[in-house]
Amino acid sequence: MTTLHHELSGPADAPVIVLSNSLGTTLDMWNPQIDALQAKFRVLRYDARGHGRSAVPPGSYTIEALGRDVIDLLDSLDIERAHFVGISMGGLTGQWLGVHAGTRIDKLVVSNTAARIGTREGWRARAELVRRQGLAEVADGAAGRWFTPRFIAAQPSTVETLTARLRSLSPEGYAACCEALGDADLREDIARIACPTLVVAGAHDPVTTVDDARFIAERVVGARVAELEASHLSNIEAADAFTDAVLRFLAE
Repeated sequence: MTTLHHELSGPADAPVIVLSNSLGTTLDMWNPQIDALQAKFRVLRYDARGHGRSAVPPGSYTIEALGRDVIDLLDSLDIERAHFVGISMGGLTGQWLGVHAGTRIDKLVVSNTAARIGTREGWRARAELVRRQGLAEVADGAAGRWFTPRFIAAQPSTVETLTARLRSLSPEGYAACCEALGDADLREDIARIACPTLVVAGAHDPVTTVDDARFIAERVVGARVAELEASHLSNIEAADAFTDAVLRFLAE
């Protein structure tokens, strides 16, 4: 069992909501949502394996391993069911959970993600780069993948905090997660997701597009898309709109 660094906050008797971070970030990425969510929910944030203060198991990772990490964490905390909100890599983890562990998930929010993100060749190349040179080059280009130029200009301190955190991560953990993303393809599986599902998309996201979000929503019965004025990390760039969309969905 992989040891995941996690934080629990909010009323002990409230419904649990799990927040799952994107590649190259930590549980701190959810700071814009934490106050509003913990007012109504027991919030469980964690660092995905290979990230932040979580363990960095040796070898390549898989999306199944990332999903089973969540199940193990819930089991260790005696949590039978929870809502799940994941962004990018966390959103792909959420899709795996919806397919393979639907009895553990009440409502599912997958944001800035796809059933298939990028290509195996592209992710393998990035993993090799990081193992060879570290995270500096990836971090230098992160802002342009994560945010619109307008947000970068308006919020330079936020951008720098996130890119500095990326530079501080384990290169091996990051590379192994790249391999998990490279091998993950849930396009033929997501129709099996039965829990209520919201798909959040950034209108300006170059990584996982609005079309990717629509692909998921068209295959998951009852799912719908919420499109925000943001790029890839929409919970940060469009924080209020993201929080509002999640709270309204969970209240339905």
